[in-house]
Amino acid sequence: MINPAEFLDRRNFLSHTASGLGSVALASLLSRDGLLAAERESAPGKVPVRPAIDSARPHATRDSHFEPRAKQVLMIFCSGAISQIDTFDYKPELIKRHGTPMPGGEDLITFQGQQGNLTQSPWRFKPRGQSGKMISDLLPKLGELADEMSFIHSMVGKTNTHGPGENYMCTGFTLDGFPSAGAWTTYALGSETEDLPAYVAIPDVRGTPQSSVNCWGPGFLPAAFQGTAFNASKPLGNLAIPGGVAKHTDEATRAFLERQNRRHLRSYEGDSELAARIASYQLAARMQMSIPDVTDLSREPAHILKSYGANDAGSKVADLRAAYGRNCILARRLVEKGVRFVQLFNGAYQTGGEGVSNWDGHKSLEKQYSVHGSVLDQPTAALLKDLKERGLLEHTLVVFCSEFGRMPTFQKGASGRDHNPRGFTTWLAGAGVRTPFSYGATDDFGYEAVRDKVTVHDFYATILHLLGIDHERLSFYHNGIERRLTDVHGRVVKEILS
Repeated sequence: MINPAEFLDRRNFLSHTASGLGSVALASLLSRDGLLAAERESAPGKVPVRPAIDSARPHATRDSHFEPRAKQVLMIFCSGAISQIDTFDYKPELIKRHGTPMPGGEDLITFQGQQGNLTQSPWRFKPRGQSGKMISDLLPKLGELADEMSFIHSMVGKTNTHGPGENYMCTGFTLDGFPSAGAWTTYALGSETEDLPAYVAIPDVRGTPQSSVNCWGPGFLPAAFQGTAFNASKPLGNLAIPGGVAKHTDEATRAFLERQNRRHLRSYEGDSELAARIASYQLAARMQMSIPDVTDLSREPAHILKSYGANDAGSKVADLRAAYGRNCILARRLVEKGVRFVQLFNGAYQTGGEGVSNWDGHKSLEKQYSVHGSVLDQPTAALLKDLKERGLLEHTLVVFCSEFGRMPTFQKGASGRDHNPRGFTTWLAGAGVRTPFSYGATDDFGYEAVRDKVTVHDFYATILHLLGIDHERLSFYHNGIERRLTDVHGRVVKEILS
């Protein structure tokens, strides 16, 4: 006969409680580290495929879910919300109705207040390339490459505020703390290079975007997958060998340190955090040689520097174009070296500097965009041409985007356009993309997407698909939720695939 008292005395109660809580804690830790993932499904019939990551080699190349069309991504991000009305989204009706109220929009209140009349672009649109795609004179050199692009004219966002908008475009969520697209990509696939970071963000020389490091942060993914930020003007830290230290001495010291690290790791076998930290130190040591080499543009031929405008000088605009041009060359070099995800920023946020450093053209759009267009156009066009001539577009997906678009009206009392997430333009080029092609459409004035709407989650489902990744199967278990870059949404826009 069982005596209930056996289970009620204090010693047994505490003993069983302690072991039970220990089991709960162990299960929680295993879940956090993704070791219970096989028991969960992220969608009906789809089991999450969590990459098998060696903590000692977190950036080792990993297999995709299926055969990829692209191996690398180069994202060009225009901070401040570049206007689709003045670049890629041609609207004859807007020209016809210039200076009149937008039908149904007389009482419309947007981010900064009331709207004025419909206002045509200050720049003339012309047919470009063999396709005859209408692109404005603000970006004539990019216009020459229209046949290389697949335009999405029906992008829609969730917010009309810069910081959350940048978060949404970079991470799929408006809130801080979620992994960037580059972090998700390198978490899934690792890198093609051992001497450079798997993911590099190249901030504009004028500063960072408004949401700053969230644009290239790891969120809740392991820190190894965050972007490493540097540009051609400000290379990453001081990586030079200290003065007075010979090269062979430095190499011998690093070899000795590596032996000691391996011995230490053997003493703590199975400690993934220690292995990851040693791996990061080893990468940092290799970067002493690789970063100075990749950021040294002095060996670029004169005609390449000229094509990018990298040596332009004599005015503020020329100086900005040269700085951005050097960043574009750096982006190409990083792609050449096998960096998996390169994120190149054009424009930056500056307190009190509205419109001066980014595409946020509220007050005097023509004056502001004349600067920004001149900075963006030549170097970006040269970058696309250079990638193609070197055969890099065959395995590189180029993504051009911004946090949202702008209004077809001018703001009341101003000569600029307010924020507009209801319909804007992005484009893709390179591996696996159907070109020349245009997908989706906004209304007659470029205000709202009315055909084949594409969300940010659709956008990334398509990008991941081109990388050989099923967006519904790439997940990370965090705080009780199977998280994805595409949240619980997203469809692959197959129409734009070649």
